[in-house]
Amino acid sequence: MILLQTDTIAPALAPTTENTILATTQTIQQVHELRFLDLLQKGGWVMVPLLVLAFLGLVIFIERYLTIRSASRNESDLMKQVKHHVISGKLESAIAVCRNNNTPLGRMLQKGLLRIGRPIKDIEGAIENVGKLEVSRLEKNISILGIIAGIAPMLGFVGTIAGVIKIFYGISTANNISMGVIAGGLYEKMITSATGLIVGIVAYVSYHILNIMVDRVILKMETDAVEFIDLLEEPEQ
Repeated sequence: MILLQTDTIAPALAPTTENTILATTQTIQQVHELRFLDLLQKGGWVMVPLLVLAFLGLVIFIERYLTIRSASRNESDLMKQVKHHVISGKLESAIAVCRNNNTPLGRMLQKGLLRIGRPIKDIEGAIENVGKLEVSRLEKNISILGIIAGIAPMLGFVGTIAGVIKIFYGISTANNISMGVIAGGLYEKMITSATGLIVGIVAYVSYHILNIMVDRVILKMETDAVEFIDLLEEPEQ
């Protein structure tokens, strides 16, 4: 009879034990769950300038990306249209095409068309000056992303070092030393280093993406400028 009772009780206790283990596991997971906003708050005052740098970098990237992309639109057929009008002797039509295009390449070619009749060297100089000005406009504020990429990780590291100094100062003045308190303080201060690295990496990648886009526009401008000068020299050959 005792054996039968034991066999009967064991299966009944099994679900109860499993439920207890599951409940305990869920409770532990809830206690140790980390939320993104909580991490940001625990990072301390250094998180404020890091978030400002992140927001600034995002704004600059979006603004420059849209500007550079707009500057390279409708450029594929521009030189063909200008060449067609110049060969046909329709100089005013070629100037109008460049003016309506409203891109760095269009403004550069327009300046060259307005200088037709002067020596080739003067036309080349005018095109080169406009090209430099347009490139400077395209590269505006891109260097700030490079600065953010360098500053953000160092700023995050400063926050971590300041937090570690504060922790060890508290240890030196306290009678009881708890590893839980030390570990908790360290992980909170390491958040600034992680945030700084993330902001720096994103800014670094954004910086090079924009530079690649600008280089493509510059290559197109240089190629079409050479073709334009060759076009003006053809009647003289």
